Amino acid sequence: MTRVIGLISGTSVDGIDAALVDVVGSQTDLKVQLVAGKTFPYPANLRSQILSVCSGSALSMAELAELDDAIAQEFATAALTIQAEYDNAELIGSHGQTVYHRPAGKAQKDSAGALMGYSLQLGRGALIAELTGITTVSNFRSADIAAGGQGAPLVSIVDACLLAEPNCSLCIQNLGGIGNVTYLPATGKGENQDESEILSLGDGISGWDTGPGNSLLDLAVQHFSGGTKTIDEGGAWAASGTPCQALVEDWLASEFFRQAPPKSTGRELFGVDYFDRCLVEAQGYNLSPADVLATLTELTVASIVHSYQTFLPAMPDRVLLCGGGSHNLYLKRRLQSQLHPVQVLTTSEAGLNVDFKEAIAFAVLAAWRVRGIPGNLPRVTGARAPVLLGEINSCWHSWA
Repeated sequence: MTRVIGLISGTSVDGIDAALVDVVGSQTDLKVQLVAGKTFPYPANLRSQILSVCSGSALSMAELAELDDAIAQEFATAALTIQAEYDNAELIGSHGQTVYHRPAGKAQKDSAGALMGYSLQLGRGALIAELTGITTVSNFRSADIAAGGQGAPLVSIVDACLLAEPNCSLCIQNLGGIGNVTYLPATGKGENQDESEILSLGDGISGWDTGPGNSLLDLAVQHFSGGTKTIDEGGAWAASGTPCQALVEDWLASEFFRQAPPKSTGRELFGVDYFDRCLVEAQGYNLSPADVLATLTELTVASIVHSYQTFLPAMPDRVLLCGGGSHNLYLKRRLQSQLHPVQVLTTSEAGLNVDFKEAIAFAVLAAWRVRGIPGNLPRVTGARAPVLLGEINSCWHSWA
C-alpha cells in the first residue's frame, strides 16, 4: 500500500481538490481508499489572476514566475492540511493548474512530421516537494504530448481500472469547466475468472473532451449577477428559463464538435471570447438571463449527446457523472431526458467520490510513475506509444 496525496485544480478554477488516498495494486488489481478529501478555494485575487491568464491576458516572465510560485504554495498548503490528522503520505501527485492548452494538430510539426501540442500547468512540483518534504510527481501531460498525444484526457486508464463492469458498458462523464468522457465496454470478467482474462487494458476503451462543461455557465452567472455569484447552485437559475434550440443548433455546428477523437480543448476555445459571442447572438432572440443560462446548459447537454451518438461504437448502458457539474440537478435532468433510456447516475453511486475522482486519479498516476508503469492510453490521447507520465521531484529531506 502507498499513501498518496492527489492534487488538481481544473478549468473551473474553483480551488484545489486534495485527496488523501491509499493505493493498493497496480492496474488490473487496483484498489483505492479515499482517506480524506477537501477542496481548498483559491484566494479571490489569485483566482482572478488565474482566470485572467486563462483568458489570454499577457504576463511578463517575472509575473509568470510569481504566479507559478503562488500556485505551488497553495498546492503545498493543501497537501499539508489534508494529511494533518493522519499518517503522512509518501508521495504527492500534482496535476497543477492548467493556464494554457494547445491540442495536437494546432501547432508546428516536429522532426517526425507530427503535429505537436503544448500544455502548461503552473504550480511547480519541485517547490511543492520542498515545501512539504514529500516527493512530488508533476507535469503529467508533457510526456504524452512529446509522444504525439493530446496530453488529455489522462484519467481514462484509471477509470478503466476502477469502474469497468463485466456486463455493462459505461460512459464516465466528467463535468468540470470542460467536459470529458471515458467509454468503457463491458469487460466480460466473471467473479471466478483470473485477472489475466480481463479485457486487455485499452481494448475498446475510448475517451475525449466533449466540449464545455461548466465554463460557459459560470461565466454567465458571474456576468448576470454582476460578479456576486460564481455558480448556478443546483442549476436552479437555468431551470427557471427556457432554452433556445435554434441557438443550440447553431453553436453545435462549431468545428470542434464535428472533429473526431482524439481531441481535447480548454478555456482557449470555450472561454470568455466564446461566451461574449454567445451573448451577442442571444440578443437577437430577446432572451432573459435565465433563458441564456438554460440555453448554455442545453449546449453542454447537446454536445455530450451528439458526441456519444457520433463517436461511440454503441450507446452505453449507463452514464456515471463526476466533477462539479454532477451537482447541477437541472443539467443532470436534461441529460437523462436526452439520453433515455440510458441510466444517468454518478460515480459516487459506483463507489468513487464525484468531487475527488480526478484528484484520486492523479494520486494513482503518481504511484504508477514511481513504479515505472506507463499512465497514458494511446488510443485515447493519440500518442504513438504508452509512456511514463510525470516528472519526479524529490526534496533534500528525502536524501539528506
